[in-house]
Amino acid sequence: MSEATLVLADPSIVLSVFGPQDQYLRMVRNHYGVMITHRDGRLKIVGEEDPVRQATGAMETMRERAQRKGRLTVLDVQEVLGIAAKDGERASNIQALNVEVDLAYQHRKIKPRTAGQAAYVSAIRSHDLTLCRGPAGCGKTYLAVALAVEALKTRAIRKIVLVRPAVEAGESLGYLPGDLQAKLNPYLRPLLDGLNEMLDYDQVKYLMEHDVIEVIPLAYMRGRTLNEAFVILDEAQNTTIAQMKMFLTRMGEGSKIVVSGDITQVDLPGGVVSGLRDAWRRLQSIDGVSFVTLGTEDIVRHRLVQEIVSRYESRVSSETSPNQQEDSELNSQK
Repeated sequence: MSEATLVLADPSIVLSVFGPQDQYLRMVRNHYGVMITHRDGRLKIVGEEDPVRQATGAMETMRERAQRKGRLTVLDVQEVLGIAAKDGERASNIQALNVEVDLAYQHRKIKPRTAGQAAYVSAIRSHDLTLCRGPAGCGKTYLAVALAVEALKTRAIRKIVLVRPAVEAGESLGYLPGDLQAKLNPYLRPLLDGLNEMLDYDQVKYLMEHDVIEVIPLAYMRGRTLNEAFVILDEAQNTTIAQMKMFLTRMGEGSKIVVSGDITQVDLPGGVVSGLRDAWRRLQSIDGVSFVTLGTEDIVRHRLVQEIVSRYESRVSSETSPNQQEDSELNSQK
């Protein structure tokens, strides 16, 4: 048997961490199979060594979140415990979980519109590194940017960095008109569009001028270490393995990284393995890394987009590329 002690001196924090009628405390106790008692501001956790360690870490995270937010919800506790509802239960649980992103801009709140999106938001909030793959229009970038803005508002981070690889989809970068910034603008525009929907123009301009928000090409990340930053890599399917390694190793203390992409729209030269596919396979066994797969059912653009994606996905190719072969192997493992 093992034992650990956690100090909860503030009575208001105790009430928030324990939940209504000790509901959250029971969730932790039942999830890890440990005994938890409280006396004089001290929480005693008793059980087997690993469950005690995990339960203590969960309670510490809940305490920190309660101090930052002022109160906890059932969703917060489920995120901390890593509880994932079964596919058949997820849709019915979206409203019950009350998942929303508070932007504090014109009193606007963003809510996931599908079960997959709710799971994506939950994964980002509860992990320092989240990898997400899914088709166009399923909210991969939009929700990540919304959570980054929320984290900046609550001062959970000091900086937002939005990153994209400058890989052409049929048109060479060099043939676009203008200087370097003008050439890069088309690649970074989707990230700026998301920001402009969540903050007014003057806010975005001010934050970018003061380097609180950066929207940059992937190549500009080399040699940097980002502390207390929310970093989003968009269109990650267009990174090479070396680029993905370079990007992931930029993570500093207090940072959160979201990597998203659509593995069906790789614009890399033939025979080059996508860095997103490689990272998805390579990082599976690392504790603290979350993997989210969104599908056509999570597409929230025009109704025709869902039909279009389904038709393209149903088309069976006579030739299998190295990237497609890796996808088949990964899917067979799951």
